[in-house]
Amino acid sequence: MTPALYRRQWGENPLREVLAGMVGTFALIPEVIAFSYIAGVSPAVSLFASFVISISIAIFGGRPGMISGAAGSVALVAAPLVHAHGVQAMILATLIAGALQIAFGLLRLQTIMRFVSAEVRTGFVNALAIMIFSAQVPQMLGVGWETYALITLGLVVIYLLPKISDAIPSPLICIVLLTAITMLHPMPVHTVSDLGDLPTGLPHLTLLHTSFDWATLSTVLPYAVAMAAVGLLESMMTASVVDDLTDTHGNQRMECTGLGISNILVGAFGGIAGCGMIGQTVGNLRYGGCGRLSTFTAGAFLLALMVLLHHWVGQVPMAALVAIMIMVSISTFSWSSLRDMVRQPKLSTLIMLVTVVVVVLTHDLAAGVLAGVLLSGVFFAWRAAALLTISTHRDGLTEIYTVAGQVFFASADGLYEAVDYLTDADTVILDLTHARFWDVTSVQVLEKTLEKLRNHGRTVEVVGLKQDQHSIIASQSDNALLAM
Repeated sequence: MTPALYRRQWGENPLREVLAGMVGTFALIPEVIAFSYIAGVSPAVSLFASFVISISIAIFGGRPGMISGAAGSVALVAAPLVHAHGVQAMILATLIAGALQIAFGLLRLQTIMRFVSAEVRTGFVNALAIMIFSAQVPQMLGVGWETYALITLGLVVIYLLPKISDAIPSPLICIVLLTAITMLHPMPVHTVSDLGDLPTGLPHLTLLHTSFDWATLSTVLPYAVAMAAVGLLESMMTASVVDDLTDTHGNQRMECTGLGISNILVGAFGGIAGCGMIGQTVGNLRYGGCGRLSTFTAGAFLLALMVLLHHWVGQVPMAALVAIMIMVSISTFSWSSLRDMVRQPKLSTLIMLVTVVVVVLTHDLAAGVLAGVLLSGVFFAWRAAALLTISTHRDGLTEIYTVAGQVFFASADGLYEAVDYLTDADTVILDLTHARFWDVTSVQVLEKTLEKLRNHGRTVEVVGLKQDQHSIIASQSDNALLAM
């Protein structure tokens, strides 16, 4: 990345970037605090971690405009470790996860994301929209009419104000307006302070008070690997969504290493590992935060709110944040995918639906994406196997089989089953000019076919088998086969 491009990524409209980042901060607070309880750590740990991640990823990350924080599936992975072995074990896991993510980026393993199909990405986005909305439901149960009135007013402000003027992001006005109403006219509604104690001081470096013996590492390492994998997956998926929404291309390798650096810094400050947050990112993009400055502002403003204005932040009604997150969930959901379900192939629709269902049932975005990727692979192999064609014709006492298409583990048996081993032909010719062998299974099936024909007394000739077609042929086939 050139220095000039890096400078441009800090945003061409600073005021817009700052305001969008401030909206992202308020969207961060409720989710970060909620996931802190899931992980078994105090809200201060998650909030300070989000501050560190946002500042660091703005500097070292490769996807401008993306909001990252201490939330998401990483907290779900870390929870059992915290509950069983304490916060110190979590800090060690965070440091190791960060180192693994840096190695992932340096080894250019981000190309694995190419195996995530469009259907899986759509399912990921839709499932996340559903999870964002469902996370707001508890705040709307067992409350008075005042809460519903404030949520309705907040949604009206959010959606109607931009039609008049979009100089200031409407969610920010929603927060200020609803907070002012509840402070001037006290009413029985939940506020941010009801979620837990907010931090009042600055974050500070934390020494790791745990041993580095084999017993500790063997306990922590599996969690660290899972945290690193889940964090990378969510960040890469979020980066892909940003690419689609902005018609730009981020640097995924730089994003991997930047996330690793950020998580190491988080561990140094005693926080929990984090990753990209798609809901907050979509909200940031919606209000003009496309550069690094909006990400930086989200972290810097979060620290300012926690340290300088924590009393006022505590007075923000949850109804305002619920209204914002409802808007984010609506914006995140791919409504066009509902129309595409009728027009696109049924298998593509099934992949998308399976991704959504797995995520919603498990509350694990990584599990849903993994299920979608595996299903995509199975369906691709099925389609590719169906394209293999084997035709035969007779020329006197010679039987010729012409094979065309991809021969691999899913289609190789088709070749074996297509040959008539009891033929009365003296010579059998296998024409493989238009066939391509891809794996050990396909070569073994070819050898098995030739051997069975010879055992029945037939003379076998192989035509068009190229040694340089795939290295697996050279490594698996015998000299006699290659000589044909």
